[in-house]
Amino acid sequence: MSLDTVVEDIREEAHARAEEIREEGERRADEIVADAEEDAAQIRETAEQEAEREVEQLREQRLSSAQLEAKQERLEARRDVLGDVRESVETELAELDGETRESLTRSLLSAASEEYESDDAVSVYGRAEDRDLIASIIDEYDGYEFAGEYDCLGGVVVESEGSRVRVNNTFDSILEDVWEDNLREISERLFEQ
Repeated sequence: MSLDTVVEDIREEAHARAEEIREEGERRADEIVADAEEDAAQIRETAEQEAEREVEQLREQRLSSAQLEAKQERLEARRDVLGDVRESVETELAELDGETRESLTRSLLSAASEEYESDDAVSVYGRAEDRDLIASIIDEYDGYEFAGEYDCLGGVVVESEGSRVRVNNTFDSILEDVWEDNLREISERLFEQ
């Protein structure tokens, strides 16, 4: 065998080995690319699922928040309506006049007087506009005197130092009691669904 033949054989073996290495490299590169594409597809699918979950969670949070806000606005509107109704009732009570005001004031003073002994010195307070009315009514009671003004819609506040009892029989206090006792019914009537 000649040197040229040996060199040629070594070259052929080197080319063959280089071709094997190149083919092995390409095969390995193809495997790496396929694995990477598979991993990328899996990562993309996971990311899409996570994004969908986050979008759904965000949508539910916003929906819940919107529902809560709507409920709060409804409650605020109901409070406003109830406040308007209460103001309207207070206005009507303040504007009562004539026989109706006299009859109510007389009844409230009579109910308050049950708390006092006949010999007690009793002070009666009332709305400034009702001074003459109250004075004419308490003329019928011994030991009662108009003691001054009381900021209210009407009615009387009656007290006696001797018995240390103070009775608040104003339209305001009665309205407050009636309002509190009947608020649920009032609300149901106003907001029937």
